[in-house]
Amino acid sequence: MNRATIRAASGPVLRARVAADGSCFALREAVRVGPQALLGEVVQLDREEIVVQVFEDTSGLRPGLEVSGEGLPLAIRLGPGLLGHIFDGLLRPLALDASPPLAGPPWAVAPGLRRAAPARFAVRPLVTAGARLGPGQRFAEVRPPAPDPADGPPQHALVPPGVEGVVERVVAEGVASDDETVLVLRAADGRAHQLGLGHEWPVRTPRPVRRRLDGALPLVTGQRVLDSLFPVALGGKAAIPGGFGTGKTVLLEALAKGCSADVIVYLGCGERGNELAGVLEEFPQLSDPRTGRPLMERTVVIANTSNMPVAAREASIYSAVTVAEYFRDQGLAVALMADSTSRWAEALREVSGRFGELPGEGGYPAYLSSRLAEFYERAAVVETLEGRTGSVTLIGAISPPSGDFAEPVTSHTKRFVRAYWALDVRRAQARFYPAVHPLASYAEDARRFAPFWAGAGNAEWLALRTRFLALLDEQARLERMARIIGKDALPVRQQLTLLAAGLVDEAFLRQNAFAPKDRVCSPARQAAMMRLVGRFVDRAEAAVGAGVHPERIAALPCLRPLQRMGEEIGDDELPRLAELEARLDREFAALAPASSATAAAAATKVPDAPDR
Repeated sequence: MNRATIRAASGPVLRARVAADGSCFALREAVRVGPQALLGEVVQLDREEIVVQVFEDTSGLRPGLEVSGEGLPLAIRLGPGLLGHIFDGLLRPLALDASPPLAGPPWAVAPGLRRAAPARFAVRPLVTAGARLGPGQRFAEVRPPAPDPADGPPQHALVPPGVEGVVERVVAEGVASDDETVLVLRAADGRAHQLGLGHEWPVRTPRPVRRRLDGALPLVTGQRVLDSLFPVALGGKAAIPGGFGTGKTVLLEALAKGCSADVIVYLGCGERGNELAGVLEEFPQLSDPRTGRPLMERTVVIANTSNMPVAAREASIYSAVTVAEYFRDQGLAVALMADSTSRWAEALREVSGRFGELPGEGGYPAYLSSRLAEFYERAAVVETLEGRTGSVTLIGAISPPSGDFAEPVTSHTKRFVRAYWALDVRRAQARFYPAVHPLASYAEDARRFAPFWAGAGNAEWLALRTRFLALLDEQARLERMARIIGKDALPVRQQLTLLAAGLVDEAFLRQNAFAPKDRVCSPARQAAMMRLVGRFVDRAEAAVGAGVHPERIAALPCLRPLQRMGEEIGDDELPRLAELEARLDREFAALAPASSATAAAAATKVPDAPDR
């Protein structure tokens, strides 16, 4: 065992002199510090001295205490005990039971704790003695034990990467602890590998796969502005930048509740404790809209608040993506919500300053860009080592100071993501949810999802998407002009553009998170609503071309039901949208055009020059 002695300490960073007994530490080696065995990691080597970042509270450490190396990199244990539980940034369990009076916060973690106490699971072996197993293969199905063995989705015990051999012994079907040996593999060199239901994996090392695949399907989020205008691929990367109060946390929670992923990993990284406390209290009470069962059955929550040790915040993002890759290797689609990467970058900046490193742009370390790239590049659709298809979709929130999207974290992140959902403070202040700005956002993979939307009943999706964005762009230009000369002074065609763009905003992009029918919107309903709004715009343009003034179109009785169809027509009531379309056609057919002279004058009307 490698040993060293603390020479100096500054917050989470300490320097230690290596013992003269042949000890030889390695970079990124996990270490134990002091009598409480605090977990740390070697981050710098300098001849006879090492620099360690400690992931726990270092109060009470002093020169002369021992640092012992584990000989392995920082790792977490992956296994069936993850789903449905809440952990800190090092994957140590957070107990949510009420603490006795004066016993400290209920979510406190004991110093030196490595993992949760062993739990028991119902195990059904999938292999027999004599079978040959390779890396990543399933060898047992695992479920929570009685009283209800059907609770939660089935999970599988995997052969760790780098391990293979012939099954020498496997436990019989029954109940086993996750720290017991359930399978013995005999390798070709004669070594015996004793495998349990879980295994350790270094958090900074991506788990291996056979190959990466092209993402041809979108991650369905249930939010119309994202799915229909700015979709992200299943196995893709998205960023949500937004200033204070624009709804980043609310949107991430909505995505966690309604997206189409099989497993959700929710990471609260450096956020305020009161916000994260609300998440921790709310998630266990939520129902899965797909199954009606508790949402926590397919969710892992990793919580690291702003008052927790800053070095653990830096490690939490790697712990979260490693957990996501573990479920991906079981052939599942996983969505990781990170809130927020700005707080993670601030932890990098603080620890880097204590290392004495020269700061880069904004005071962040020079390697900020490469660390962001390391994180986002772990998103992918892959063929697993077993030959199944799994995916990890990464969605990271960004909290730029003062809403400045030119700051380093936002500008670097834009280089690595394919979908960019910019939240706008003005839309948020106008109580517009989600406050995604349609002109500041983009999705680079949108065109490849046209076949998906054709299968969902919207073969014209790409054309309608382009048309909606063009209307919103023209609306932004015309509103500036209308503030100067007045809306009524605009030509009728431009008045119609404002009416149509307003309908796109109100009827389609706005979504009520408090309305049971509107908080999540299925692709089929999104397709029908998108076609219906497009139908209204087509009929309105034809009516204006025939001489009908936009004021008469704005007075149509069908306009109000169109604006409220998201809240009033649910996913199981799609025929009502067809009835609304028929009503729309009837009311436009009943519109009487104005006289030809009046129509020609209105179409060519030029506004008076404003007074200077």
